[in-house]
Amino acid sequence: MMSVELLDYAAKRSTTEPGLLGQVFSIYQSLEDCTRDALAEELGCDEQTLNRLSLCRKPTGDVFAEQVKKLCLRFDLEPFALVNVLRQVEIMGSDVISGAAEHAPVLQLAALDKRKKDEPGS
Repeated sequence: MMSVELLDYAAKRSTTEPGLLGQVFSIYQSLEDCTRDALAEELGCDEQTLNRLSLCRKPTGDVFAEQVKKLCLRFDLEPFALVNVLRQVEIMGSDVISGAAEHAPVLQLAALDKRKKDEPGS
């Protein structure tokens, strides 16, 4: 079994790996300006489960529904919540998926702009 530290490290690395859910989750967090804890809560799991899920391949193609179902059964997730995250990134972050590192500064600036607008007195 993987140690907690190794799992944390692998999950962080997954955020830059195309095709892994870790990258999808990272993009979603940027788009929605949410923390990893908030994402885990939205998916209905704890942080360790989110880390394990981050290492899985992103569901795609004709077997999308089947892959989502398997992931949800394996990690005890609500399918609607996972599909919502996947589709949101697909729709809003499609150009980011192809070059996340290239677009990361833009997403960070957009998140900062959103935070400034949400601050009192702005």
